[in-house]
Amino acid sequence: MDKKTIQKRRMMSYFIEATRQIIEKNGIETVNIREVADLAGYNSATLYNYFNDIDDLIFFTSLGYLKDYIQDLNHYLKGSKTALERYFSIWRCFCHHSFAHPRIFHAIFFEKYSNTLNHDIKEYYTIFPEELENQDEDLRRMLVGNNIIERNLTILQACVKEGSLKEENLPAVNEMAILVYQGMLSRILSKQADYSIEEATDKTLVYMMQILKAYGLTGVDC
Repeated sequence: MDKKTIQKRRMMSYFIEATRQIIEKNGIETVNIREVADLAGYNSATLYNYFNDIDDLIFFTSLGYLKDYIQDLNHYLKGSKTALERYFSIWRCFCHHSFAHPRIFHAIFFEKYSNTLNHDIKEYYTIFPEELENQDEDLRRMLVGNNIIERNLTILQACVKEGSLKEENLPAVNEMAILVYQGMLSRILSKQADYSIEEATDKTLVYMMQILKAYGLTGVDC
């Protein structure tokens, strides 16, 4: 990295770490610019040199929570021999981590900056490239997808290639899978469901499998 990128990474890290401390201590709803700047040791004007607004700062901080999910992926993918098995292993890992931090993952994938995920996440991983280490090309492409719909589409396309899913059914299956996940995440976030992380994960994957079976897939467990 050049000196400018190194400086940007260092400054952003100060503000991101301060924001994460506030989130861990008091919750994401309590984050405010002044407290973050004070905790990072800089003034608010300096913070605005690196982030558009409080939502942008929270978004970038939230991306850091993907690190544990990404590091866990290879563990979850061990033993996955087919594209379909790989698909459900990725979802199991994602559900496990997102249901543990529903507010954070909802902010990343369904709130203000979710539609600019591709640009922002590429910038984030340019600054913190080590967080994508040891991932194969297919996973890297999925992890920097433009939004959650495109990320899911990337791994579903591999199922089409192996014959597990017909291409004409791809858009419908993709959309319904996201709706199932978003619905479960929203229920957990609003405390409408009293599921454990494992129960919520299992239910989500069962519903996704039922969607695939409705489109002709049989004989595969998730």
